[in-house]
Amino acid sequence: MKRLLIVDIIRLKRCSFQAISDIFVPMIDHATIDRIIDAAEISDVVGDFVTLRKRGVNMLGLCPFHNEKTPSFTVSPAKGIFKCFGCGKGGNSVNFIMEHENLTYPEALKWLAKKYNIEVQEEEETEEQKQLKDSRESLMIVSGFAQKYFTRYLWEENEGRTIGLGYFRERSFRDDILKKFEVGFAPDGKTPFTEAAQRQGYKLDFLEKTGLTIKRDDWLRDRFAGRVMFPIHNLAGRVIAFGGRILTNDKKTAKYLNSPESDIYHKSRVLYGIYQAKREMTRTDKCYLVEGYTDVMSLHQVGIENVVASSGTSLTPDQIRMVRRFTPNITIIYDGDAAGIKASLRGIDMVLEEGMNVKVLPLPDGEDPDSFAKKMGASGFQEYMEQNETDFIQFKTRLLLKSTENDPVAKARLISDVIRSVSVIPDSITRSVYIKECSRLLGVDEEVLYTEVRKQKHQQTEEFRKREFREQSRRQAAPPQPVQEEPVARPVRLLVEELEFLRFLLKYCTSDLYEEEDEETHETRTLSVGEFMIDELEADELVSENALFKKVFYEVRENLYKENFDPWKHFVYHPDASMSKFATDLLSEKYTESKRWTKAGAFTEKEEDILDVLIPRIVNEYKLRKIKMMMAEIEKAIDKAAADNDFDRVIEEQSIYMNLKRAEKELAKSLGSRTIN
Repeated sequence: MKRLLIVDIIRLKRCSFQAISDIFVPMIDHATIDRIIDAAEISDVVGDFVTLRKRGVNMLGLCPFHNEKTPSFTVSPAKGIFKCFGCGKGGNSVNFIMEHENLTYPEALKWLAKKYNIEVQEEEETEEQKQLKDSRESLMIVSGFAQKYFTRYLWEENEGRTIGLGYFRERSFRDDILKKFEVGFAPDGKTPFTEAAQRQGYKLDFLEKTGLTIKRDDWLRDRFAGRVMFPIHNLAGRVIAFGGRILTNDKKTAKYLNSPESDIYHKSRVLYGIYQAKREMTRTDKCYLVEGYTDVMSLHQVGIENVVASSGTSLTPDQIRMVRRFTPNITIIYDGDAAGIKASLRGIDMVLEEGMNVKVLPLPDGEDPDSFAKKMGASGFQEYMEQNETDFIQFKTRLLLKSTENDPVAKARLISDVIRSVSVIPDSITRSVYIKECSRLLGVDEEVLYTEVRKQKHQQTEEFRKREFREQSRRQAAPPQPVQEEPVARPVRLLVEELEFLRFLLKYCTSDLYEEEDEETHETRTLSVGEFMIDELEADELVSENALFKKVFYEVRENLYKENFDPWKHFVYHPDASMSKFATDLLSEKYTESKRWTKAGAFTEKEEDILDVLIPRIVNEYKLRKIKMMMAEIEKAIDKAAADNDFDRVIEEQSIYMNLKRAEKELAKSLGSRTIN
């Protein structure tokens, strides 16, 4: 067989490549991961959460990740993947659990291992890893014990029932809501909790680090003594901290007391109720934000479960991003206090800056979510929300306008303030819509507002540059850090020819293509599709510079000769979520068999039956596209050299161009043939 190698026509500059290391999944060995993946049948895993009905070779159901009435969520048992053609979510069984339960990759693997009774074998940890893990785990265990202790005390001890449960009953909370949030009561006294924990074998060091116990020289004290307790959960549902409310009228004592920061609790990265709300936030594609613990519980009691609390502070960037993981839509519920609302408006700009769609729901004067939910009941509160929810920019504009009547200076400040909020919105189309609406509400020409937006954005850019300069100066002064490889994320869009090349490479990688004879031994060997495609690009030094293409290409090359290598399984179950999604999309109906092979009387056979025709054509079409791109770059280089009167460079570039032209001609000629010669 004669191959068309472009490198024989023209020597091309080789793409640099640094071997890509395997993505390491902490502590779980590869053999265990393989057993989990083999056991986790996609239809069985998804079927625990979605009602699936068979349709042909696939299964269909309502998507659990967005609200839909017509099923567009497809599960392919044969391919081991799911794909929603409504919202675009897709992946394997591990990805499904990660998305649905909002777990990390290792956490999802352990979740599936538990489901299928697979013992998780963990790899040897370094001493440093062991110490860090043991310390964090000990803090988690102590916090978990504390929650169970406080909850038991609330329900079973006389003091807990009388004072703690009495408080919740007085506020009309149902038992199921109290148990859902695992609330409790900390006994009054100096150290009853600390003594109980130590009797159970919990070390004072960890009790102190979690903040449950306060130690001062030679005395100890329970931090939360005599308070009703609100456990704070992380995304996985584990208790990491507490909030405690005192029930006496002692004005010298803080009404609410929170756990101090620790290795497992960082207040700026946590939202109260996120564990109980995450699934409903994903389903409804919306999040409600309130201020306090009981506000969250009250809304759950009236059927609104997609609600979290910032615990009395403005949202931090980490908290905003946490909400953004589940939904870009957030509604902030304000108490009926105009002064308080105005004071909090500036903090919303940070939410807008993250690309969130922000609405507000102001409650009547004197009401908060807790009191209003109890007053209105489930149906009344839902109806009020539907009728009074308002876009944030419109709400802010109307609210501030009330205080600027007949005051041109105040109105000018208002315009600047509103436009500052509009200017931080990252999407230009959304900004334009808001400018048009603000123009109508404020009675100001759109062009004036556009000018102000440009001015604001220029100021923001300058501030960003100054921060970057300060940060760069700080980094330069610090010792260099080792470079770590980043996972592939948001790559430059692949060309059609690159996508088609990768689809065939992954789909038919291990299929036989043809037999060839060794020139020295005269022995016959069978060449696979993967070997042919990889050899062709490497021989011509035409491997794409696209980061995603390179990663897939070289991972296939590294694993090609491993026994039982399955490229689809390798990439669909890849630890890098972006790689897994790419492989799932490539395998799903998003990229169907190319119509080029079936239209206008061309090939009508199945792809797998004419690989000897299709594979060389796919490879040569890829090469031709790359050659044309190189020629376009050379043309620019010739024009620049001519403009610079560098005629030696012109001649050199023209020589390269002519060689590329010959290569283009040979490729075009080969694409007129339908067989391997």
